[in-house]
Amino acid sequence: MTIRFLKAGNGDCISITYRDGKAKNRNIVIDGGRSATYFDTRFNRKGPLRKEIDRIRSNGEKIDLLVLSHIDNDHIEGFLSWFSKDKKASALVERVWFNSGKSIAKELKEKENKDLAFNVDLPGNTNTGVPEALEFEEYLTKGSIWDGKLIGAGSKLSLHGIDLEVLTPTLQQLRKLVREYYKNTGEDIYTAADVDDWKQDIKDIIALEQKKGFRFRQDRSVKNGSSITILMTYGGKRFLFLADSHPIAVKKQLHALGFGKNNPLVVELFQVSHHGSKANMHKHLLEIIKTDNYVFSTNSVRHGHPHKATIARVVSENPKANLFFNYDKVKSGILTPQDRKDFPNVEPKLITEYVVNL
Repeated sequence: MTIRFLKAGNGDCISITYRDGKAKNRNIVIDGGRSATYFDTRFNRKGPLRKEIDRIRSNGEKIDLLVLSHIDNDHIEGFLSWFSKDKKASALVERVWFNSGKSIAKELKEKENKDLAFNVDLPGNTNTGVPEALEFEEYLTKGSIWDGKLIGAGSKLSLHGIDLEVLTPTLQQLRKLVREYYKNTGEDIYTAADVDDWKQDIKDIIALEQKKGFRFRQDRSVKNGSSITILMTYGGKRFLFLADSHPIAVKKQLHALGFGKNNPLVVELFQVSHHGSKANMHKHLLEIIKTDNYVFSTNSVRHGHPHKATIARVVSENPKANLFFNYDKVKSGILTPQDRKDFPNVEPKLITEYVVNL
């Protein structure tokens, strides 16, 4: 199995290739990153998602599952760019996981929230040249790649030798999304921080958070809370992909599955939520997820992700943690000279792909 963490700007785009029982390649793509992840108009060049799609297509393969974790721009733009530019896009995809505003409203018997709608601007015909604006849900339905069913906590799928279990969102989180999301809603300022946050030493942050009175403040974004999070099992090994999820909801679901501090979930690889935001990683969640490999997907543009507080919580729980970043400037800048002295076994690493040998 090969897991690729594509350069997706300040977003996520993950491509997973594995072999089924007949040694046939299968592919899963989770999120599409920013628009430039598919095509970078600034430099007029293909982005990493386009190159992945070209690879899959040239090998005669399919995307067996495409997952849109939630409707944030840094997760959906790359897909919208692809579908808008590639007339044969839907023919490459076998199945989609996506919780649309329409499907949530229908399933939960709520009023539809128009702010959750997205359009795909399909190329126009040769006569008019005018693009056809098609709602994202309608595009997926027309392509027969999406059944409109909600994907939430407890959903499971066995897919050609791989097992996927969804931890979040809960129905409560989806109901909150369709009731409370408005496009003019700003980001919770607590999820953002200046890059100068990186200048703080890990030991100082650990000491501060151990003081009496420290209070963790969870991300309040209803979009992030609606993230589809996936526990994946392949060849007896587990992998965790948390999108931009809220830690308390993930922790509750893991507890419901029987995991806890005395019976932790052991994973091969852990994609840290919300690009390492301090509001999306609680120390109690880290206590029940055991791994040596933590992945942070972001170029750190906007919001200063990953926050140093998140790095400190990881290192406090696991002083031998492998910290993987998919942009070199983050890898090179996240630790201070003092951090390297205090935690000599923690070495930031650049990740393009993670290969799992069974």
